[in-house]
Amino acid sequence: MKLTTELSAGIDYVGYVDYNVRDFHSYDTRLGATYNSYLIRDEKVALIDTVKAPYAAQLQRNVASLVELEKVDYLVCLHSELDHAGALPAMVKACPNAVVVCNAKCRDMLAGFFDVSDWKFQIFQPGESLSLGKRSLTFVNIPMVHWPESSIAYMPEEKILFSNDAFGQHIATSERFDDEYELPKILEEAKSYYANIVAPYGKQTLKALETAATLQIEMIAPAHGLIWRSHIADIVKVYPDWASGKYAPKVLIVYDTMWQSTEMMAEEIYAGAVEYGQKLAAENPGERKLDVQLMHARKTTLTRVAAEALDAAAVAFGSATLNAHLMPQLGAVLDYFQGLKFREKTALAFGSYGWGVGGPEAIQKRLEILKYPAITDAPIRSKQRPTPEVLEECRQAGAKLAQAAWDRYLADK
Repeated sequence: MKLTTELSAGIDYVGYVDYNVRDFHSYDTRLGATYNSYLIRDEKVALIDTVKAPYAAQLQRNVASLVELEKVDYLVCLHSELDHAGALPAMVKACPNAVVVCNAKCRDMLAGFFDVSDWKFQIFQPGESLSLGKRSLTFVNIPMVHWPESSIAYMPEEKILFSNDAFGQHIATSERFDDEYELPKILEEAKSYYANIVAPYGKQTLKALETAATLQIEMIAPAHGLIWRSHIADIVKVYPDWASGKYAPKVLIVYDTMWQSTEMMAEEIYAGAVEYGQKLAAENPGERKLDVQLMHARKTTLTRVAAEALDAAAVAFGSATLNAHLMPQLGAVLDYFQGLKFREKTALAFGSYGWGVGGPEAIQKRLEILKYPAITDAPIRSKQRPTPEVLEECRQAGAKLAQAAWDRYLADK
């Protein structure tokens, strides 16, 4: 069965669509994923990236439906991670005349995964071009977007950017292009992908975007998801905002609860933020409205929390006390934030306890590690059920978070 798609004459998508994957090293791929591989047929034949190892046979069938495997001259590896390079050993074996083209760091990392002792390598330098005949590939290293050996390839003759993980999304679909799918959904998934995969490397991403801005681009072919051809301006517009951590007028409240005491506090913080947001909307007609998100840590995913947190200007974390500490899933959220290195956010710690304190205090300490300035010197705490006074304190804190988020948003415009 032929499962290829033409990007341009002699350039085809030959990758694999994985409808069943739901966990991508802890990334919640609720819509599945694709492993994009691209075949270029010119005087020389080049394959850009492969797929995960279990799908090597499908990749070989796709390539073989367009050209004899013996005629593949180059296996280009832009990223050594195994969703890109897992099938590379199988392709090296199936394409006996092919040379693996990559940068020096990529070769070293491939050697950490596979026995490459009998592989033929051609190492490119930054800015170097590989002639394929009428067309060529120019390579640009983009270190730490999101691995140290990451690179992109640009085909000036067709104005196609093979962008590696940049501009990618995790969406499994039979469609291949951005104008064949709902644009808001593509952008939502692209944002989630950026927040969960690329966010810690914002500075490096901005550098890569500066390089891309010097190129004439009519198509962006990422390593995952849909290919950009009609809405390039839309994704290029938002990527710098994500990379710089630009604030939206948004308050994110994430909590975990045991017997609903912390949940009651969270709902009151939410109400205070929403009410204050309505006040801001009335005072600032025509401006963006304040967005307030309330999430139960165990009833959502780390992936969705991160996507919402990317541009949130203010956050609140709440937990009941369990074994003199915070609830495990709220701890996982805070660990995840620490690794993703989001831009500073105004914050609040809150929660409840029974006979011994610990949960809210642990959050306050984590805010210090995250370097998120807190609106209170100590967490808002409730012994068992929150009293009307505690709930009012929560409501007022919600309003303060809303004002802080609004101030950060305006300062960032």
